[in-house]
Amino acid sequence: MNMNFRSTVKLLVDFVKGNPKGKPSSPIKAVPLLPVGIPNGGLPSVTWFGHSAILLRLDGKTIFLDPMLGKRPSPFPVFGGKRFSESLPIEIEQLPSIDAVIFSHDHYDHLDYGSIKKLMHKVKRFIVPLGVAAHLERWGVDPAIITEHDWWDEFDFEGLSLASAPARHFSGRSVGDRNSTLWCSWVIMGKQAKVFFSGDSGYGPHFEQIGSKYGPFDLTLMECGQYDEKWAAIHMLPEETVQAHQDVKGKLMIPIHWGAFTLALHDWTDPAERSTKAAKANNVAIATPRIGQTVTIGAAEFPTTAWWR
Repeated sequence: MNMNFRSTVKLLVDFVKGNPKGKPSSPIKAVPLLPVGIPNGGLPSVTWFGHSAILLRLDGKTIFLDPMLGKRPSPFPVFGGKRFSESLPIEIEQLPSIDAVIFSHDHYDHLDYGSIKKLMHKVKRFIVPLGVAAHLERWGVDPAIITEHDWWDEFDFEGLSLASAPARHFSGRSVGDRNSTLWCSWVIMGKQAKVFFSGDSGYGPHFEQIGSKYGPFDLTLMECGQYDEKWAAIHMLPEETVQAHQDVKGKLMIPIHWGAFTLALHDWTDPAERSTKAAKANNVAIATPRIGQTVTIGAAEFPTTAWWR
């Protein structure tokens, strides 16, 4: 991330120019998710809302990971633009009670003020990295339902075993507060399945450490998007995403952090194209659900359609 003045100016100019293929030519249509289709019991499953927002059903619990459900991932419209999908799979008001919301870090494309204000009264517990509670409390969330965690913290939540794990990233929402809060990945273990949520991260040895300590995982939700060689230390390239999945000893991988916003200069389809190609080359099982499409964890069949083409 350390670039000289000339490189920084060139990067800003490139962002202003944009990439004609950086977003879909027409809005993405999300698969509608009906309220009756969100049970608190049944088979373990995940539903992707685009980017890193994932609705997880495990052991009868409903957990929302990084529920950024707003229209823009930035306080400045020039960065990120509008959401690719013309609507969410389900409106926030139609969501059932949520047992826990888990955040990976405080960036705008993960922690969204508008989403929290609409969700907060449905949520029993907010689980966040160190320092992130201050944002939620300022927005009106009851401190009594927030717990903060450091890397390698292990704890139980209503029958589930959770662990906050390392990631290679950074944090901050304004000038002067960079790295004032923690960022992390998450291990979520239940009777039905074990899930790894990478959050945002560059590739590093921490994935192998997590795999050795907590693997294997039935499902990994791995960051794959908004990358560039210039900032590969904090966002994995797609080929590294597949390697990280192997490092944590994952069985099935779903690439996330793409399909919703433009936060980098690559084509919007590149994350899916490159990760599926790398997965095939490494004999890795990869699911590519549409936004709103539910994937049953542990099922023999899972979505593999190249819907983005």
